[in-house]
Amino acid sequence: MLKIFLKKKRALLSLIFLPQLINAQGIIQAGPMKGYVEMREAAIWVQLSEPGIVELVYWPDTAVESEFRSLPQPAVPENGNTVELIATEVEPGTTYGYAIYANGSNQTMDRELRFSTQPLWQHRTNPPEIKIAFGSCSYINEEPYDRPGKSYGSNYKIFEEIASDNPDIMLWLGDNIYLREVDYFSRSGIIKRYTHTRSLPEVQRLLATANHYAIWDDHDYGPNDATRTFPMKDETLEAFKLFWPNKKYGVNQLGGITSSFTHGDIDFYLLDNRWNRSEANMITIKEQMLGKNQIDWLIESLKYSKAPFKFVAVGSQILNSAAVYENYANYEEERGTLLSRIAQEGITGVVFLTGDRHHAEMSVVEINGIKIYDITVSPLTSGTHKRGSEKNNNRIVGSLINEHNYGLITVTGERKERKLNLMIKSNTGEELWNYQISEVELSE
Repeated sequence: MLKIFLKKKRALLSLIFLPQLINAQGIIQAGPMKGYVEMREAAIWVQLSEPGIVELVYWPDTAVESEFRSLPQPAVPENGNTVELIATEVEPGTTYGYAIYANGSNQTMDRELRFSTQPLWQHRTNPPEIKIAFGSCSYINEEPYDRPGKSYGSNYKIFEEIASDNPDIMLWLGDNIYLREVDYFSRSGIIKRYTHTRSLPEVQRLLATANHYAIWDDHDYGPNDATRTFPMKDETLEAFKLFWPNKKYGVNQLGGITSSFTHGDIDFYLLDNRWNRSEANMITIKEQMLGKNQIDWLIESLKYSKAPFKFVAVGSQILNSAAVYENYANYEEERGTLLSRIAQEGITGVVFLTGDRHHAEMSVVEINGIKIYDITVSPLTSGTHKRGSEKNNNRIVGSLINEHNYGLITVTGERKERKLNLMIKSNTGEELWNYQISEVELSE
């Protein structure tokens, strides 16, 4: 009865502000989207179709008489009318209902929206079960600006299938948008491309379902195969920050989008494969994809980690042995250094999550008894490429998939006996392939 009363109260308050509601109703362009989440903080992102002052109003499900508000944030055209709203009056392991207010009016009256903070499990219980969805290469058609011919994007309902799996985390592995020639060299073009992609109706439920984290690859960084010389990289970085509510960008003064986060007992490392990337096959300069400083940071972070599985998200494939396209095998010296250092430090449980290639597959190498994995998942909606003839010596037999797909990892089990269960699923949610890794197996 109390919940019904409070819902009626909120509806009545909106009627009291009816003039503002009439003026502002329906001005959400995209979202709301759940961003990073901690025990004491959660981020909610939203984009308006016009300027306004935006607030997050939220209340705990267990004490709905309480109501909190975020600091108001201005949605302004130069930032695409995007805002990131932070809930700070939260407790660990608690679910909250929320609403988005713009110019004093509730813009989400017709939606039941929820976010949950991470639980305080340490020294108390076993780690929580975690479900992680992930994918890459999301092309959304816009005919006037697409290349002539057959449409490159399709099967947008894949995002609804991902939402139906109800993941805790959605990890976007790059090429999350596809900048076109018309977009590359203007800030306004970059913002328009993000807005067009983020406004897709089929993705809206997923935005509100999972907590979203992202890295980029060439198509959301710049032109195809763009490297560190791209002159608009500061602008694409700014746009990335406006549209993806990661917790950090460019940790330890690394620049770009490099960051990390922890969810439950799992550590995630978000690498930047563009900001420091040189051209491959250079003669007069030392070739690199990640750069020494980023690799040093990663190795130290992995060494410090006590997580049973350490997920390292990178736009380019790491373990595919074929030196084709933009695989890390094209940077043989740096790749060898990274993998050998993981083994030399005795770091177990490293799982690279990669995209880019328009097919899915899983690769594994073993160096001095240390197994390292690479799960490639691609594409979500862009064109598929058949790779049956590509010689990847490290591919696990049966894992190659040449259709639209996404990945779903569930981490279950008691502390020190955690299990990783991987499924590759089709655009209709059908299981295409599965694989399991146990923490006990890694430590043997």
